[in-house]
Amino acid sequence: MVVRMAALGGKLTKKLVENLSAGRHGDGAGLYLVVDPSGARRWVVRVTVKGQKNAKGAPLRTDFGLGGADVVTLNQARERALEYRRMAKSGLNPRFNASREVPTFEELSRQVHIDRMPTWKNPKHGQQWMNTLRDYAFPKIGRMPVDAIGQPEVMMCLAPIWTDKHETARRLAQRIKTVLDVGRSRGFRDGENPVTAVKEAGVLPKVKAKVVHHDAMPWRDVPAFYAELEGRSATAAKALQFTILTACRTSEVLGMTWDEVDLDARLWTIPAARMKGGVQHRVPLTGEMLRVLEPMKALASVYVFEGQKRHRPLSNMSMLMLLRRMGRGDFTVHGFRSTFRDWAAEEAGAPREVAEAALAHQVGSDVERAYARSDLLERRRELMVAWIIICTQRMGE
Repeated sequence: MVVRMAALGGKLTKKLVENLSAGRHGDGAGLYLVVDPSGARRWVVRVTVKGQKNAKGAPLRTDFGLGGADVVTLNQARERALEYRRMAKSGLNPRFNASREVPTFEELSRQVHIDRMPTWKNPKHGQQWMNTLRDYAFPKIGRMPVDAIGQPEVMMCLAPIWTDKHETARRLAQRIKTVLDVGRSRGFRDGENPVTAVKEAGVLPKVKAKVVHHDAMPWRDVPAFYAELEGRSATAAKALQFTILTACRTSEVLGMTWDEVDLDARLWTIPAARMKGGVQHRVPLTGEMLRVLEPMKALASVYVFEGQKRHRPLSNMSMLMLLRRMGRGDFTVHGFRSTFRDWAAEEAGAPREVAEAALAHQVGSDVERAYARSDLLERRRELMVAWIIICTQRMGE
């Protein structure tokens, strides 16, 4: 990592701390601001412990972390660095003698969020991660030091929503556990994670997961509905037509960009970062799909289905609102995936692996998927052609 002196005299400023690019930036006297490629910022102090040698017999020179720059201010970092240098100068190893200030649960949570920002599937996912803690954990344990949080505090967060909002509570538990695991790895906590202890003790009631069924239009009704959509010129109508034809998810269609489309190969490749399962998905494009896309080219937008703002996609609610305006509010956009699956099983008699691959569902165990390397593209293309024939059979009437 490149080491740079931040300014003449080697002194950092608050503005520099907030804006310096990736690298190791010196403040002088062994204190450094380390900026990771992800943008995460942390303090490090390098000291030489008097009278102590490393394995090679040289003076023991060691780096010590002082905390994240969003939690520890520049002045606090300088004070801690001075404390570490004084200990080292007197022959004491700071690793065993420093009195570390334990962060609060909220402080550490925000640092974990920043550190993991590059791994989020999308900004919305990262924001949801933090919002869950903000709404259900911070009001109860946010100001508590992470080393003071035990099973009672975890129960205080989970118990009120465990039954009524079970899925949210389950995610909350996982996120609290992650923060406390990080706290232990950084030396702020000892012992078993209380979230694990609560789960193993079985003190929370068992909640049977409710299967959420998305209201799906019967596949025999799709041709008439598709013909009705054809009479509408709005972008939302074209997006819904394309969603029905491809059996893709709303987010996949609305996030579709022209650089994902290969018109010559008649192929749409959705990158892994935009897929629910985190695996790249190829969608075979039929003639009818390309016909729906054709007028979208005139928009000359980054996104295929552009919304009200230039070079921004339609909103997530656009197709659902269209269904309601058309008097089909009892159905959902996602439900058309179930419609396709019902047709594939009942009418087309498609093999399960082909139908599931068309929906980008993962089938079988990890071992089975490791050996099943083909995405069955050509067999899926045949299935989608048959589906398009069903969808468009009323358009010529």
